[in-house]
Amino acid sequence: MSDILQELFDVIESRRGGDPDSSHTARLFHRGRAKIAQKVGEEATELVIEAIRNERAKIASESADLLYHMLVLWSDAGVHPDDVWRELQGRQGISGIAEKKARKLAKKAFRESGE
Repeated sequence: MSDILQELFDVIESRRGGDPDSSHTARLFHRGRAKIAQKVGEEATELVIEAIRNERAKIASESADLLYHMLVLWSDAGVHPDDVWRELQGRQGISGIAEKKARKLAKKAFRESGE
């Protein structure tokens, strides 16, 4: 399942430093992380709208747009897909409720430690 995402990530990485006039991906990198993050937010919102409308084909299309922009963001931030896959693998077998509670407790302990 993730092969196509890895292939897309590799293409995205190859566009870093490219000509922003000839590559949408290079243009996003050129415009900076704030713009990339904005595009991720826009695509997420568009996906939510299509999900509410229950438009299956548009949900798939907007999901693809969101994944693309998310991969651009990962690349810009130096996050590799394997980093995300490891994070997901580490969460396997853990209840979503328990995992969320553990993160909340860790944040609280960090704040209380004064670091």
